[in-house]
Amino acid sequence: MTIVLAHGAGAGQTHPWMQRVVRAFAEHGVTALTFNFPYMDAGRSAPDRAPLLESHYAKVWRDLSARADGPLFAGGKSMGGRIASQVAAAGGFAPAPAGLVFFGYPLHPPNQPLKRRDEHLPRVAAPMLFVHGTRDPFGTPEEMQALTANLPGATLHLIDGGDHSLVVKRKDGMDSVERAVDVAAAWMRRTAV
Repeated sequence: MTIVLAHGAGAGQTHPWMQRVVRAFAEHGVTALTFNFPYMDAGRSAPDRAPLLESHYAKVWRDLSARADGPLFAGGKSMGGRIASQVAAAGGFAPAPAGLVFFGYPLHPPNQPLKRRDEHLPRVAAPMLFVHGTRDPFGTPEEMQALTANLPGATLHLIDGGDHSLVVKRKDGMDSVERAVDVAAAWMRRTAV
């Protein structure tokens, strides 16, 4: 089983958070393949426009799917997940993914709840998993619950106390990011059958 995982707007594939998630997936026997969007490789801080990000993700998907083993999932952290969902909504993944996994889906910018980024989600045919922190300023738990309740095939898992990177302030034994990957890996196994 493989997941193609896109990074968030501010950090590329070598960021410690991304590497931590790759290692956590490996512990579940899931291969997590990462890549950089063009602006990141060019050393720019501002993301490219959505059409370029989407076409790049679709191309990376085509290239990586040729060597992937077993069911293939798409997803990402924050912006990377949103771009994956936009590609899926437009039917841009070939082959189609078995499902989509979003770590900290950016429903809207912080403190701007009317600037929603979800109008395309009803067009996504694949099952979707939203793993979201209860302290995430990009979407409250209530907003995420309302969103996923209206999307057939959508599942929401809230990380209690988690921020936009799913990090919990307190220490309670197991780390919240690894717990988020545990949830994602289990969901992927159920979805792939």
